[in-house]
Amino acid sequence: MGFFNKLKKRLFTLDPHKDDKEKKKRKEVGETTQVNLDLMDIEQKSFESEFKGAKKLKQFSLNDTVEVKTEEVIKKEKKIIKKIEKEKLKKRKKEKKLDKYVAGLEKTGSSFSQRLKELQSRHNKIDEDYLEDLEEALIMSDISVELVMDIVDEIRKEVKIENVTDIKLINEIIAEKMFVIYTNKSNIDTSLDIQEDRINVILMVGVNGAGKTTSIAKLAHMLKNEGKKVLIAAGDTFRAGAVEQLGVWANRIGCEIIKPIKEGADPASVVYDAVSKAKKDEYDVLIIDTAGRLQNKVNLMNELAKMNKIIQKEIPDAPHESLLVIDATTGQNGISQATSFKEVTPLSGIILTKMDGTSKGGIVLSIKDKLELAVKYMGLGESLDDLQEFDLDAFIYGMTKGLMEDE
Repeated sequence: MGFFNKLKKRLFTLDPHKDDKEKKKRKEVGETTQVNLDLMDIEQKSFESEFKGAKKLKQFSLNDTVEVKTEEVIKKEKKIIKKIEKEKLKKRKKEKKLDKYVAGLEKTGSSFSQRLKELQSRHNKIDEDYLEDLEEALIMSDISVELVMDIVDEIRKEVKIENVTDIKLINEIIAEKMFVIYTNKSNIDTSLDIQEDRINVILMVGVNGAGKTTSIAKLAHMLKNEGKKVLIAAGDTFRAGAVEQLGVWANRIGCEIIKPIKEGADPASVVYDAVSKAKKDEYDVLIIDTAGRLQNKVNLMNELAKMNKIIQKEIPDAPHESLLVIDATTGQNGISQATSFKEVTPLSGIILTKMDGTSKGGIVLSIKDKLELAVKYMGLGESLDDLQEFDLDAFIYGMTKGLMEDE
């Protein structure tokens, strides 16, 4: 089975390993068939003997027996219906998520597919000329030069080992190598470290204009829908209008917000008030906004260090997540921002915003390669539900869907 078919199977099947499980089950059944037949024969003879004996007994409590059996049947039916409904809901969620990815990555997927199709039209064989042009096409998609070299080297090896000569087969190999290199580099855990029985603290960092405020609102909305009690702290006290903007979003999603007494107030005081309230009122999650003044790294570093000190005094193992918000449309400049922020404060993951507005989705691969940080969430549109947990299968599918349609 080719990579594209495997990808589709993982995306469109609730249990992609079902066939493997069935094969294993059939094998196990085959190995024990004779034993099972012998046991069945013994059980059948025993049943016949008991049945004959029962016929001689006086029939009694027939109605009670039937009633018990009926209740058991109803119980089983309810259990089956519940399981079916659960599977349907799971399927709908999976389909909805994939639809979001396809729609949000339409621009970047179309651009990526078009570049590779143009390469095919200019070349009739897979040679060094083709591979050089492929390098350029991948770099144009915002994949870092170093990572492009790795991808093309892997493609070169595959083509040689498998003796691939048909230019039509190359696109599937490209998609597979992008997937494999991403997964091989390091851990790709995209889940948030949210646990029960504690206040989960999430620190949000990023430059002004990256979409930090809307990402906070979308993340809070998502967690609230999962049944979490969420508190927001407006810690970006220096940017004009930042507190008011976050306040509007908090009101819209129905979340409590802690604001500074006045514009330009010490962000640490906001954090202190927020942590105190979170503890007093038993909040599940506290999301803290921070200033995005990266131009003065020393001040920003001191500010974040002060915030962390206040948080850790009350909640020793916090913050549990430090998420950097990057605007995908900034391309390689976003990588530079991430590098700078990583020097200033420890980071646990990336939120990549405005993916629906860029034609260069390769930044996802570059971030993982250069910074060893997983993209945890992607902004795929403007609505509150358009912040989606990063899914590598869905991302690769969105990037290469146009190529699959020609298969």
